[in-house]
Amino acid sequence: MPQHSKRYREAQKLIDRSKKYTAEEAVKLLQQVSKVKFDAGVEIHLNLGIDPKKADQIVRGTVSLPHGTGKKKRVAVFAEGKDADAARKAGADIAGGEELIKEIKQKGAVDFEVAIAHPSMMRHLGQIAKILGPKGLMPNPKNETVTPDVAGAVRDVQGGKVSFRNDDSGNIHQLVGRISYEAPKLVENLAAYLEAVKRARPAAAKGTYIVSATLSSSMSPGIPIVV
Repeated sequence: MPQHSKRYREAQKLIDRSKKYTAEEAVKLLQQVSKVKFDAGVEIHLNLGIDPKKADQIVRGTVSLPHGTGKKKRVAVFAEGKDADAARKAGADIAGGEELIKEIKQKGAVDFEVAIAHPSMMRHLGQIAKILGPKGLMPNPKNETVTPDVAGAVRDVQGGKVSFRNDDSGNIHQLVGRISYEAPKLVENLAAYLEAVKRARPAAAKGTYIVSATLSSSMSPGIPIVV
């Protein structure tokens, strides 16, 4: 088992593991214990009371964080002609149609974090579904990454819109800002995100929905919070 640094152990002593902190308390404490020399990301980790093996208990959705994540995402857009041009002008890092799909198929890999597609391209994307799918990158109307307004979707993503989906263990992890943010902004981002996850609760999920919630930053201990 890896040995934690002295700084990490000192931070741990300031966190009462027997209690759950309010969002305001957790953010304040996190900013106190985060001692790294860079602007660390702040993440929320949720353990959900769902059966991730059942399709009717998948949790997914989108939310616009009021103050963004503090991180510019690398966005690829599958579109052609004027739609591809509009996507590039809106801030897409990569935009293309069948030639882009062919390139990804040949490489067997991707170098972007978000994929957006014009509806006309969906019939072609099946060729690379096995590459995009496992990475959670397959465009989907449910998380609004399939749209005729690809430029608008790019602006939304770069403006703080995030999509979420539980992993194979029934957990969700999401960047909600940077440690340098003013505390109220982190609290607002956190509140918006948690509300979106609660709204996405599947009807088939029974019992406690959010089993636990932990706030952390890069190389800091987690802080349990009330949800």
